[in-house]
Amino acid sequence: MPSTIKTSLRQLIPITIGAALYAFGLQVFVIPNQLMEGGVTGIAVLLNYIFNLPMSITTLLINIPLFLVGWKILGGKKMIYTIYGSVMLSLFLALLEYASRNHYLISFNQSYDSMLIVLYAGVTLGAGLGIVFRYGGTTGGIDIIARILSRWRGYSMGQIILVFDVIIIGISVFYISIDKVLYTLVMVFIASKMIDFIQNGAYTAKAFSIITDKGDDIAHRITMELERGVTIVPAIGAYSGKDKKVVYCVVHRSETHRLKQLVRNIDPNAFVVIDEVQDVLGEGFKVEE
Repeated sequence: MPSTIKTSLRQLIPITIGAALYAFGLQVFVIPNQLMEGGVTGIAVLLNYIFNLPMSITTLLINIPLFLVGWKILGGKKMIYTIYGSVMLSLFLALLEYASRNHYLISFNQSYDSMLIVLYAGVTLGAGLGIVFRYGGTTGGIDIIARILSRWRGYSMGQIILVFDVIIIGISVFYISIDKVLYTLVMVFIASKMIDFIQNGAYTAKAFSIITDKGDDIAHRITMELERGVTIVPAIGAYSGKDKKVVYCVVHRSETHRLKQLVRNIDPNAFVVIDEVQDVLGEGFKVEE
């Protein structure tokens, strides 16, 4: 199989899964409980409540003008995956709408605990969108705007989507009850955190910056005992004027205590800065092709 086809499949398959998961969350958790959503999907949900219009059609129709804007700004290559994601979302919505009408789909309606519904809805919607975003696609609508602003301004896509969702959901207060709006705000907050979690990596590592007089000894012990790569950067203490070394190393969270103990045993006076690392590529962690 040609490499270009393999690369495309590595993106298209996860985007398909993400779109299916997002559609599932809408049809199983959001619609049966009269909750809302943000963005273009939220408009489609509201139209469904008011006029009983199928979301599978309205989401696609509303997205068409945004496709044109995205094609111009993001480029044709990126928009191919966006259009694909949007079409897949509409397709899965249509399938789930059919399944719901014919009672093939179990919906979690208001007879269940409301907070559990909100929790599972937020996780499901956020996981679906997060997978789509991570592999270069969107489901159209506000997702296109979020990707543009993320590129230009550096904000996370989860934060941008959260802001737009709050605005659109605020408008829905005229059509659904206040308690449903409040539950929805909790749901979209959970979804935004889930998006960022999946976007930034499924785990966190720790980055150590160790300022010490015994850099060579610490680096050697880390290499031998933890089997982690180490970078040594020469430095000068601004106050003392003495030569020092900065030892930089990234380890798994589970190795944090061992590394702190190792540094303390070699140089109790070392100054150690520990940072959260959301995603790591390279030997000993993961490799993305």
